[in-house]
Amino acid sequence: MVDTKILVVDDEEGIRLMVRRMLGEDYTIIEAADGEEAVKLTQLHRPSLVLMDILMPGKDGYSACHEIKTDSETRSIPVVMVSAIGHKLNEKLSAEVGADGYITKPFSVEGLLEAINRYVPGPA
Repeated sequence: MVDTKILVVDDEEGIRLMVRRMLGEDYTIIEAADGEEAVKLTQLHRPSLVLMDILMPGKDGYSACHEIKTDSETRSIPVVMVSAIGHKLNEKLSAEVGADGYITKPFSVEGLLEAINRYVPGPA
């Protein structure tokens, strides 16, 4: 079985726990609580996908995504921005910093898997 790692970045522990429960049987879940940690863990673990919250204290999701996407070592890793706000401006800004996709909270298991499957092969 392929070890597919997904980095879940959210300052709310409850969101990270929910995603881990949704995906943990099929994927290896790595967690980060802020953008700074997200960049470090992306460089260290090279996940197959990053699910990145936008609004976080310290380095926000936009800044972290931009840093990941401008690093030659990590730029090919898909980043999907996650936000409770579905504004078109957020989607536009996410694309401008290099994000590959955008989903809004709350999300269903099906919606989350649909977003993941656009960028990552399904579990073996």
